[in-house]
Amino acid sequence: MTFEIEKYQVELLNKSDYNPDSNDNLNKYLKNYLTESDFKLPTIIGITILENGTEINSAIIGTEGAVTELHKTSQIIESNRILICCCDSVFCLDLPTLNLNWKTKVDKATAFEIFKIENGYIIHGEMEITRINNDGKIIWQNGGADIFVSQNEKDDFEVKDNLVKATDWNNRIYKWNLNGVEIE
Repeated sequence: MTFEIEKYQVELLNKSDYNPDSNDNLNKYLKNYLTESDFKLPTIIGITILENGTEINSAIIGTEGAVTELHKTSQIIESNRILICCCDSVFCLDLPTLNLNWKTKVDKATAFEIFKIENGYIIHGEMEITRINNDGKIIWQNGGADIFVSQNEKDDFEVKDNLVKATDWNNRIYKWNLNGVEIE
């Protein structure tokens, strides 16, 4: 995936085959934010910053938890930073330096999506719906009777009109206001 932000191009690539202990990796990254683990990390994301087609910075991120795929709502790119769902966490990196501002574990399994709201973000996780502030601090987390994944692959999550709506595996619908209070 490639994004244009001001004078930079931001490239995100699934690099789950990346081995931090190998010299045979196709790409080399200037910054490494991989969690040390006795197990193979399920999702590893390579980030490259280009200016006028020339690479000026790169980083690799990964942590424990379940797999997170790159898609249109798995990251938010702002003028001065990028927030990326990766496994059980959200990483926040400065643009264009790719210095790690913070990393917050937001789910017991995996974080699927991130949405910008006033003064923070809502994260759609497999086990929990989480609100964090702009500094990555958890404001609230809510779980359900089952995982927040739909059996019929339709839209099962939305943030709209100061309302968070999620559907669990058994098609139970949950609604919270932005303070995390369940409504209806």
